[in-house]
Amino acid sequence: MTTFDDILEEAGKFGRCQKRLFALLCLSSIPFSGVYVGIVFQGFTPNHWCRDSAVVERREACGWSLANTRRLTVPLVNGSVRDQHSSCKQYDVDWNSTALTCDTLELDLSRTPRTTCKEGWEYDYEGRQSFVTEFDLVCSNEWLVDMYQATLNVGFLIGSITIGYLADRFGRKMSFLMSSLLNAITGIMVAVAPNYVCLLVFRMLYGFGVKSGWMAGYVMLTEVVGVEYRRTVGVLYQMFFSVGILLLPLLAYFITDWRWIQVAITAPYIVFLFYYWFIPESPRWLLSQNKKSQAVKITEDMAKENKRTLSKNIENLRDDNAASTTASFMDLIRTPNMRKHTLILSFNWFTSAVVYQGLIMRLGILEGNIYIDFLISGLVEFPAAFLILFTIERIGRRLPFASANIIAGASCFITAFLPDSLLWLKTVAACIGRLGITMTFEMVIFVNTELYPTFVRNLGVSVCSTLCDVGGIVAPFLLYRLAAIWLELPLIIFGSLAFLAGGLVLLLPETRGVPLPETIDDIEFPNKVKEAVALKNQQLTNLLPNNKNVSTNKDLTSV
Repeated sequence: MTTFDDILEEAGKFGRCQKRLFALLCLSSIPFSGVYVGIVFQGFTPNHWCRDSAVVERREACGWSLANTRRLTVPLVNGSVRDQHSSCKQYDVDWNSTALTCDTLELDLSRTPRTTCKEGWEYDYEGRQSFVTEFDLVCSNEWLVDMYQATLNVGFLIGSITIGYLADRFGRKMSFLMSSLLNAITGIMVAVAPNYVCLLVFRMLYGFGVKSGWMAGYVMLTEVVGVEYRRTVGVLYQMFFSVGILLLPLLAYFITDWRWIQVAITAPYIVFLFYYWFIPESPRWLLSQNKKSQAVKITEDMAKENKRTLSKNIENLRDDNAASTTASFMDLIRTPNMRKHTLILSFNWFTSAVVYQGLIMRLGILEGNIYIDFLISGLVEFPAAFLILFTIERIGRRLPFASANIIAGASCFITAFLPDSLLWLKTVAACIGRLGITMTFEMVIFVNTELYPTFVRNLGVSVCSTLCDVGGIVAPFLLYRLAAIWLELPLIIFGSLAFLAGGLVLLLPETRGVPLPETIDDIEFPNKVKEAVALKNQQLTNLLPNNKNVSTNKDLTSV
């Protein structure tokens, strides 16, 4: 019987139709970055100090500066001589019952008792407004900023499982459109949230649709191109996430209110609803659902757009990926090698999310120009995709994968221990760390697919990638809480995780040039697979006339 890959040979493996779909779906990858790391700008915490209404009233009447009011309101930190005032303590003075004139600026308040802020905070907005300033998420409430990012990842986790199931049940196109509709609605709800509790609820619902829609686009794209193009389009699809990283600081520079930033990030999802008329359903999925007539119609349309002619008996199309064995979670951990792969890949998903999110969100708590720093760090993500494409077929998967982790870990340690006086060197080291962890994040998904048998491959990727969302939940707490102890402490944790992840990757088998496994025995007894491939290669070589133009180093199983 004819397989879809056989038909795709004639219809065009990456023709005009696939290029159009590639362009449209890559556009859907761009706003995902704004959702994922938009907290850097939407959750910006400016300089703040306790508010005293009596002092504020006197400031307005006397024309005092903010510096003058801080001297009367908040103490210096540890008696600092560098004018570093406390953010969470104030002098315990009732200025309403105290003679306070416009000349009262040089009072000695060093022995005055201190107390926590009683009337909220004042902020040095620096031209920006965030949900932190609007809902007073500072001092004892600063942990609630972590919840903003954590609830997003909770939504990612639930949505990936739920809509992942729906994508297999109702199709890739319908899942993508349902996600876009959900994203458009919940994204606007986030922008108009009246209080912080509603903000968290809406943010979780927002995450429910965003990542799963992104994954549906990824799957749809890889299912309509030829086998040899799947890895390339997958990596480039992820690279457009980096394009969004570059656009985000430009967007935040011109839009200074966090609510309007949210509207701008959400607007593209409204546009994606019009994809209903421009993208087809995946023919592979239609075949898996025994909807052969629709699959044939879409494939014929693809061939027509690619200006190709089909000669094979397309009516005999069958699903060449249908599994004859029912997959279960126990298949992932029952046998030694499968268990090893599951644990190592899950840890790498977790580490990639923690370190990647942590390094990006760290930019929001550093001194300096956040727009320039964010832009520079985003630029270094682009070489990651090209390094992957350049190395994986020449060197293999395991060594670049492990090296990227180790380089990211080393960069975190170097950045942490370099003195602030070498700011340029710290910046270079941090950028190299971003490059390394971006490579890791982009490699883990296709290494994951190559290390599981066909019948359990989708389940394996789904289970392992859930640790990515767990890492996303943990990342803000690690960053913000540890940074409160020592600014560089999160980097030590990130570096340790990346080093461990890189070392574990070296325990995985190399998959370059190795046929995708079909059964668990292929995973547990890899030497038998290699012997079988070598024997088949030799047999095929002997069949060719004069054994010419044959390289025994190539896998000829596809001949």
